[in-house]
Amino acid sequence: MNLLPALLNRRLCKLGAALLLAAGMLHAAPSHADAIDTIAKSGKVRIGVFMDYPPFGSIGPDMQPLGYDIDMAELIGKALKTKVELVQVTGDNRMVYLAGGKVDLLLSVGQTPERAKVIDFSDAYAPYYLAVFGGPKLAIKNSADLAGKTIAVARGTLEDLSISKTAPAGATIKRFDDANGAISAFMSGQTQLMVVGNDVGATIMAKNPAAGIQQKFQLFSSPDHVGFNKNEARLTQQINQAIVQAKKDGSLNKISQKWLRLPLPADL
Repeated sequence: MNLLPALLNRRLCKLGAALLLAAGMLHAAPSHADAIDTIAKSGKVRIGVFMDYPPFGSIGPDMQPLGYDIDMAELIGKALKTKVELVQVTGDNRMVYLAGGKVDLLLSVGQTPERAKVIDFSDAYAPYYLAVFGGPKLAIKNSADLAGKTIAVARGTLEDLSISKTAPAGATIKRFDDANGAISAFMSGQTQLMVVGNDVGATIMAKNPAAGIQQKFQLFSSPDHVGFNKNEARLTQQINQAIVQAKKDGSLNKISQKWLRLPLPADL
């Protein structure tokens, strides 16, 4: 079950190099037209999305893109009253695509101090967090309930660090060489619980409905934002207005229920 390469690329891999290159491009580039004017003139908004990262973005059996971010892109297009052009990006190239004008905005961007030096962010539109997952018969509500339980995790990852800080002394953390090994161990019954991202957990639950896998509690939260080039005040304002409205009218909650199998967090 190969679920996590895009997660690692999205959150960690070569982030520093990509940001340095994007920052250099922004510093060297001449002043650009206002993004809203560019979108209006072209008749479309170009949105950078991952296409290899379910449930946020992937290619379906009909060869059409689908996922949380695909629905979010359509929501943005309606808010801006324009067509949507989805542009496939990777963790390595997406900041460069934004800085170089190949896309107008990016989806699934975690907010960090390093990124804030080169891009701006919308309000959060999707939850991203690490969580403990397990079967329906286990009554697990918090870290104290992990005493006496076995937990699968990928060695040396943020998941490993988070659960190692949280789990009580009586818990047994079983570490595997990679995330797929940890997931396989949990699914085969070698452990009672596993620690993965909510996106990966949603994919596993969708593929294995009979197992009754449940999210028990959260460990670490870093929600997703829309990313823009610096000083795009009008675009940022319009996207934020769309996010506020989508939270208010329940549109984002429907997207969350559809793809993450959980309601949109009230504090998002």
